[in-house]
Amino acid sequence: MHLFLRNFNTPALQLSCRLASNYVSRMRHLFELKEDDVACQKALSSGTFLLFHGLAPLLQKTENKYTTPFVAASELNGILQKLDQKEKYLEGSVLIGCTESHVPQFALDLGRTEKTRAESLLKGTFVDLRKAFFLLDGKDAPLLSQAQGLLRWHSTHLYCSRTGHLIHKNVAGSKRFCSTDEIIYYPQMSPVVIMLVSDGTRCLLARQEAFPPGMYSALAGFCDIGETVEDSVHREVAEEVALDVSSVEYSTSQHWPFPNSSLMIACHAMVQPGQDKIDLDHSELEDARWFDAEELAEALNRKRSPTKKEMRELAFWIPPPWAVAHQLIKEWTQRQQPS
Repeated sequence: MHLFLRNFNTPALQLSCRLASNYVSRMRHLFELKEDDVACQKALSSGTFLLFHGLAPLLQKTENKYTTPFVAASELNGILQKLDQKEKYLEGSVLIGCTESHVPQFALDLGRTEKTRAESLLKGTFVDLRKAFFLLDGKDAPLLSQAQGLLRWHSTHLYCSRTGHLIHKNVAGSKRFCSTDEIIYYPQMSPVVIMLVSDGTRCLLARQEAFPPGMYSALAGFCDIGETVEDSVHREVAEEVALDVSSVEYSTSQHWPFPNSSLMIACHAMVQPGQDKIDLDHSELEDARWFDAEELAEALNRKRSPTKKEMRELAFWIPPPWAVAHQLIKEWTQRQQPS
């Protein structure tokens, strides 16, 4: 027992406990803001804001690097006044997080303002989220994804499906409610399986027509009602490339804001060797083919997304490092290397 206590008090474990306590403290603070409209209304005057216009995030470029700036409430109020917007405009904000020092973080869409004027005042550019994901280094992607997903949900859920009346959001944007029938609506995500198919020595990547030129990724599809994750993987692979999955291994998950907030459930899917024939569902896919570890290692070594010119010149390229498809490809490729 004494030995356990001495080990528990090592610097590494003390740091781990402090980090855990800080996380718990932040989550409790966020929960309070979500449930207490008065507290959240007060936080609007001291928080920081990620800004969007028509669901496109604001980016700033410095030294060939793009970032997503947080704008302080005091600065934002001055900008809104110059845009002839009232303070009540901030009521469209949604709470997305808080810093370690408990500074609340919000997202706000300025879609009712003149875009060019707003960009001039904010010294940045509003960029379509899909394009922004290729310009950013990845650390900002999860928060941008969450912010846009919440803003989109609120913009498309304005009426009660039972009464037809307008529904209203709470201050934090964590829910909407119909006061006439006491119905509460919460933001929802659709489960999607994304799977890297392998026969042991090769893996299968595919592309849709909507993909940027040359980009190949893992197969993916929405889960049907009543299906398990395993069921969805088996069905999607059969539908899209006519291969029979023999085993499924879960890897990780990721929120994805397209088309309307999805939970990407990432898996490795094994098929029996020798299934060389790929019968494409051309309504879903433009192309699919097998890749070996050497080809994928070369793609993984590229440190950034290709330029438009490089997209046309490269034989193929894969999603950026923060994308869950990239992580699946990286895991599989590392497994092929001799230990």
